[in-house]
Amino acid sequence: MKIGKETIPRTAISTSNSQTIVVRGRDLSEDLIGKISFTDYFFLLVTGRFPSSPASAVLNATLVAIAEHGLVPSVQASRMTLAAAPDALQGAVAAGVLGCGSVILGASEACGRLLDEVRRRAEESGDIPRAASAVVSEYRAAGRAIPGYGHPLHKARDPRVAALFKVAQQAGANLEYVRIAEAIEAVIPEVVGKSLMLNVSAAIPAVLLGVGFPLEALKGVPILARTAGLIGHLTEELSRSIGFALSYQATNGLVYDGDAPDGFVPGI
Repeated sequence: MKIGKETIPRTAISTSNSQTIVVRGRDLSEDLIGKISFTDYFFLLVTGRFPSSPASAVLNATLVAIAEHGLVPSVQASRMTLAAAPDALQGAVAAGVLGCGSVILGASEACGRLLDEVRRRAEESGDIPRAASAVVSEYRAAGRAIPGYGHPLHKARDPRVAALFKVAQQAGANLEYVRIAEAIEAVIPEVVGKSLMLNVSAAIPAVLLGVGFPLEALKGVPILARTAGLIGHLTEELSRSIGFALSYQATNGLVYDGDAPDGFVPGI
């Protein structure tokens, strides 16, 4: 990705004077506060336009779907950080967000790029299954994982997939990327040698790309959603702290297999 080299800093997102705050061309106090939901405001901030009714419904559903996922590593890091520094909520939230990468929360963006590659190939050939098979085969040949497919717990489809697809369908969203996602799922057994079912990280880009959400901003959706989940965990941490218990569980199972001085006996 090439970053431009502007000599003058420019932005089309917001400005202000002593009387008015302008966000994406609208008066914040008069046109936005109390007039739109935070979901719609997020869409406006990212795209510069108000979402359609289908886009609003789909984006809201994806944020709900991915906000909470239990004591995953990013949440544990966040809670342990707050336990060590209870006055630094912002640091604890940052610790959790910094743990959002290719394994945790980043798969939605990667899967979005996979879906878009299949879409572009299908435009050339007019055949979605053939395009899906070709792209998955290339991923397989390169030793790349198929992002958005397979789940350690949900061996059948992740239950959030059906819920998100239902929202998109009922809202009247464009289902082109949903069909592409399902075509990929259908060709995986033949190409990979085993079934890998859709998970929520595939459902999120499948429904969002269909309502015009930018591919480049896909990673921001689970990050925004999970920030809400982190704040929930951290509020609980302040009154019911498990941060040090999580740390203890890690050290309690630790096995040291490095060198040691003669006669050294590990302590507790």
